[in-house]
Amino acid sequence: MTTLAPPLDEAFAVPADAARLDRTAANLRERGYLVHLVDTAEQARRLVRELLPRDEEIFTASSETLRLSGIAADIDESGEFRSVRRDAPSPGADVIAQIRLGALPDVVVGSVHAVTEEGQLVVGSASGSQLAPYASGARRAIWVVGAQKVVPDLATGIRRVHAYSLPREWQRLQDLYGQSSFIGKILIVEREAFPDRATVVLVRAALGF
Repeated sequence: MTTLAPPLDEAFAVPADAARLDRTAANLRERGYLVHLVDTAEQARRLVRELLPRDEEIFTASSETLRLSGIAADIDESGEFRSVRRDAPSPGADVIAQIRLGALPDVVVGSVHAVTEEGQLVVGSASGSQLAPYASGARRAIWVVGAQKVVPDLATGIRRVHAYSLPREWQRLQDLYGQSSFIGKILIVEREAFPDRATVVLVRAALGF
């Protein structure tokens, strides 16, 4: 694993304009997603609170989007929801057991690292902990996505994972814990097979990385 920060491409920090967001939303709907377009992170936060059940287990995937918007705190700290993270036992030496706690929730809430204008979702991960519930483990999935994550196509989406999301996560972990990060697994979601399972909340502003 490299001890040097990966190079950062700031071009991937620029939010998509209204036309690109509208095109992306339309194509996501064609691929089986429920889609909401909102203007701000606070609007996304209020919407997610409305969408979430109060009587089912909810797993918050590790996400700066959820942290910065306040959605993670709403779910895990407010006491209003059945949070998998809040109710989990104290972390032990068995990392795999901890990862498996979030593999089969009723609902997973998180984000993605890229969404193509064609309607594909791209997620990079070191451990893969969020990929199982994203792909099929959760009965419902809700992804909150900032406008800067919209890319033209799949190749650009994968490049964004390596050239923007990874360097930002690498630096975050360095600042907090003095450790680095890497891409261990990448999930590409082409479409949703089950009606009403997956919701994408597109924010018309930059949010997360």
